[in-house]
Amino acid sequence: MTLLQKEYNDVAYISGPLLFVNAASDLAYGAIVNIKDASGKLRGGQVISVTDQNAVIQVFEETRGLDLATASVSLVEDVARLGVSKEMIGRRFDGLGRPIDGLPAVVAEKRLSINGQPMNPAARAKPEEFIQTGISTIDVQTSLIRGQKLPIFSGSGLPHNELAAQIARQAKVPGHEGDFAVVFAAMGLTQREVSFFTQEFERTGALARSVLFLNKADDPAVERLLTPRMALTTAEYLAFEHGYHVLVILTDLTNYCEALREIGGAREEIPGRRGFPGYMYTDLASLYERAGVVDGKPGSVTQVPILSMPDDDITHPIPDLTGYITEGQIVVDRTLNSKGVFPPINPLPSLSRLQGNGIGKGKTRADHKNISDQLFAAYANGLDLRKLVAITGEDALTETDKLYLKFANDFETYFIGQGDQDRSIEDSLTVAWGILSKLPQSQLTRIGKDSIDKYYGTKMDEMWKGSRSTK
Repeated sequence: MTLLQKEYNDVAYISGPLLFVNAASDLAYGAIVNIKDASGKLRGGQVISVTDQNAVIQVFEETRGLDLATASVSLVEDVARLGVSKEMIGRRFDGLGRPIDGLPAVVAEKRLSINGQPMNPAARAKPEEFIQTGISTIDVQTSLIRGQKLPIFSGSGLPHNELAAQIARQAKVPGHEGDFAVVFAAMGLTQREVSFFTQEFERTGALARSVLFLNKADDPAVERLLTPRMALTTAEYLAFEHGYHVLVILTDLTNYCEALREIGGAREEIPGRRGFPGYMYTDLASLYERAGVVDGKPGSVTQVPILSMPDDDITHPIPDLTGYITEGQIVVDRTLNSKGVFPPINPLPSLSRLQGNGIGKGKTRADHKNISDQLFAAYANGLDLRKLVAITGEDALTETDKLYLKFANDFETYFIGQGDQDRSIEDSLTVAWGILSKLPQSQLTRIGKDSIDKYYGTKMDEMWKGSRSTK
């Protein structure tokens, strides 16, 4: 919808993807504009700053070829919007919400601001419902709860893309399979990664319940800032208008933050830590806080942002700020990956602060929390003994110590290293008991006697014994 035909012709200068226009103080922050060059070619853009002197516009395409004397700017829409529809499920879009699957454009039921609607804190319901990802380490030890935001911290070269695809394929809210949907947004992808995600979603049938937004590395940096907002707007619409339980997977937030830094540099802003903008915390919070459950609304939005930590540094500003805003983290481990364990999730530095809300009797199983605690303690003990053995050798170990050492190996091989299997929570707890049953009952100090009497001695089915896989 064209709100105003007025043109702004006083383009002062161009800096990278930014256009500085004089005498345009009546443009609104966040407005969408068209930039026309001398040949009549149109480029899209968004207003990111307005002062009495000028307006700053992010150009969605290259600024090459734009001439200060002939370029003009005209308003298209008062704020960036996305046409949304339930028919978006099963479709693929680029980072700006344009179809890339060869099918016609979506007939929009509504056009919503991509900045979302503020969620009244008093209207938020407590997240209390377990989401089953089919991955034992997450489901048992770092449980994902409906309405939570739980990031995955990975590193360069680690298989977080494969992990993201597996979660997208397997995740479900038990009892709500029919109204569960996945919104998947990827930023800064190489062509190989675009092909991987496209083929993986189509091959496994996950596309039938998913909406994909794929932003490529050679797309403008500005587009990377809009991609997660497009995805979250779609998720909120499906959740709060159509009652879907939506899992939003955002990868890779590091590429998003790099784009934020690039735009900040072009705007000549004073940099903060490591050159990133000082407002990066606020910007990330504007994404992460768009998760939750709302009283009186049947749907929910759950987020799993994925970021690759530069140099595996968890104190880097991106994971550091993310950790402050979100409710825990899932850590992908380089050592486990080098052993061929997939998915290489290390449960020791991983944490889900809302786990206790959504597990236990009547939700998953009565022994779930105790099993999680016992696995954590036993694995930590086994890793400590590995370090001791490296110094003294196994001869210095007691028989119980040797059992813990064996437990650590079995835990990595059979429990963590499940490959691409889709395990129910019951399956995962069965594997856990099968491994714990190799320890003496006297060592299971975090599990109640009733649970030990009921489950101790559980045998792992042959299918679990062959579950270790590399990717």
